Amino acid sequence: MKKLIIIPAYNESANIEKTVRDIEENAKGFDYVIINDCSTDNTREICEAKGFNIVNLPINLGIGGAVQTGYQYAVRYGYELAVQVDGDGQHDPQFLKQMADYMENHDVDMVIGSRFIEKEGFQSSFMRRVGITYFTGLIKLCTGKKITDPTSGLRMAGRRVIRMFADSYPKDYPEPESVVSALRKGCVVQEIPVVMRARQGGESSITMKKSVYYMIKVTIAILMEVMRGGKRV
Repeated sequence: MKKLIIIPAYNESANIEKTVRDIEENAKGFDYVIINDCSTDNTREICEAKGFNIVNLPINLGIGGAVQTGYQYAVRYGYELAVQVDGDGQHDPQFLKQMADYMENHDVDMVIGSRFIEKEGFQSSFMRRVGITYFTGLIKLCTGKKITDPTSGLRMAGRRVIRMFADSYPKDYPEPESVVSALRKGCVVQEIPVVMRARQGGESSITMKKSVYYMIKVTIAILMEVMRGGKRV
């Protein structure tokens, strides 16, 4: 089974080499592609000097556009599983085999790695946990499905979801909206417990102002998705 790790990266020069080396050591059997979202630091130069597999976007598309590019790459090269692993070192690749085994042994379309099932490791800041709890409730209200970690970027998709996300994927802060979209289209989404780490270097692009914008925008996007109605794929 062909398995791909999608690594969206924007200004991750402090983390990207460690992230790739961690994957090479702890995610045997997975290929990877770095989607460089027009970084303004030397992320590209580091990757090219080290010979990493990289796609360089000519303009900044944002996290959604970068991840969608990864899914399009997966479709083009015939991957059966694709998993997002952020370039900041927070996602531990040791859990990828467990996620892939779960996908292979259960009839599911997507598996999300959740920090909040066993509540171990890095749990994010208090304000972000408030937002996560809010989106858990909103998604349950809209879909009937409880997702404990709806903002987790560590999610693995099978072929059905790969094709769906390659065709259409939210542009900004896509995780909660994309989960709702998958559920509304009849996809089976499950979670398994994982342990995440604090950002390994650099600074998060999420500020307090962006957090408020995030809450409002994603809420509106989820409600619009519900109003449109899901079309099964």
